[in-house]
Amino acid sequence: MFFTYLRRELRRRKKAAIVISLGLALGIALVITVNSVSAGMTQAQGKVLQSLYGLGTDMTVTKAATPTAASSGRPNFDFNARDDSKSQSSDRVNVQGFQSLASTVVTKVKAQSGVKSAVGGLSLNVTKVNGTFDRGTFSQAPNAGGQNGGGQNGGGNSSGQPQGQVQGGGANFSIDSYTVYGTDVTNLDLGPLTSSKITSGRAFTSADAKAKVVILDSAYAKTKKLKVGSTLTVSSVKLKVIGIATADSGDSAANAYIPLTEAQTLADSKNKVTTIYVQATDSKKIDSVKTAIQKNVSGTTVTTSADLASTVSGSLSTASSLATNVGKWLSIAVLIAAFLVAALLTSSAVNRRVREFGTLKALGWKSGRVTRQVMGEAFVNGLIGGALGIGLGLAGAYTVTAISPTLSASLASSSGGGGQGGPGGGGFGGPGRQAAAKAIDVTLTAPVSLNTIALAVALAVLGGLIAGTFGGWRASRLRPADALRRVE
Repeated sequence: MFFTYLRRELRRRKKAAIVISLGLALGIALVITVNSVSAGMTQAQGKVLQSLYGLGTDMTVTKAATPTAASSGRPNFDFNARDDSKSQSSDRVNVQGFQSLASTVVTKVKAQSGVKSAVGGLSLNVTKVNGTFDRGTFSQAPNAGGQNGGGQNGGGNSSGQPQGQVQGGGANFSIDSYTVYGTDVTNLDLGPLTSSKITSGRAFTSADAKAKVVILDSAYAKTKKLKVGSTLTVSSVKLKVIGIATADSGDSAANAYIPLTEAQTLADSKNKVTTIYVQATDSKKIDSVKTAIQKNVSGTTVTTSADLASTVSGSLSTASSLATNVGKWLSIAVLIAAFLVAALLTSSAVNRRVREFGTLKALGWKSGRVTRQVMGEAFVNGLIGGALGIGLGLAGAYTVTAISPTLSASLASSSGGGGQGGPGGGGFGGPGRQAAAKAIDVTLTAPVSLNTIALAVALAVLGGLIAGTFGGWRASRLRPADALRRVE
């Protein structure tokens, strides 16, 4: 009887059912679209962070900032003054940020509660000056042996003017600066190289720990016209290119990757690292792991992905803020409006059915049965609205994904010299300092998760129950005698 009456009433009042369902559907569709776009923002932000962190990294540990005497930090270049050599070349290999930690700190970090894995890396900056000197020729003036020659003016005449001149000669030098990252080849599951895919050649193996080999970023290799089998010379050390890596995010953490031991040797930083990449046993315990490291490992700064995410700027940050703040409150406002409209329309429908409900009560229907009947109708309207809302929400999310708008993002970076603290200073992520100076373009998608669908269903049921409860309450208060005196 309940379902028969329910089906008949829904068919008889199609327009009202459609209006109520559409009102709920629009609110639910907006919630799905906003949640999906927010999830896409999170994924896009993750791509930006991955270019610095590397896949699977939850936090990084760097040396804490300490006040130091002012220093220019400028590298010096020495050139040979041999008569038979015109070509000159000089390299300077410096630790990025000029801050480093002892390798033993990696062991201490690994021993902390909640740490699943930790690996150290050394970030270097190589500056290479290369060019040629051309010796000039000195020609003496005809009166070079005059009366005042060789006097206090060093070969000048009585007027103090030189009696000869240098012709030709000069210098032509180019400066090439690039980043090199020392990777612990015995543990390749963490670090910036994990965000790149080997597209040519091979990856490092544990046997490469002391080998003079290098993996180049694909963009740098293309610029320098290097390939697998080529040789990259760093400070007179020849490194064989064994692989070409392409960054998943489009922006690599470093131009070249070499074994950690070789990087320490080149920079004269034996048993030193600039960054420790840490993976927690549980992503929900990242904050507690950070606290434990800061408490038990002195002289370090711990930066989590959440800390770094707050420094993301650009159109990605603006869009993320809009999706999070404006989208959230807009969704709430629309949902409240949809629920109120559904409740008011259901109540209005009850008012138009006064005589019907009065007759049913006169025939013996209890108030509770009338209430359940009204709530059943509203519940079905909610389910219909939920189904329509899910369909509209999926269409909205698909449209965003199909359009795939491109957003730019960059990360705040403090300047040079080291010891500045925070993500930039002290060399957050080492190569992260280099990547932070570049804008990264990411494509926005709007993935729809099962949790979002479940939320939509829950909202549909809630909307139906709210409307049904209000309408049922109105219906339960009707008295048969008063209802029969009214004409529908």
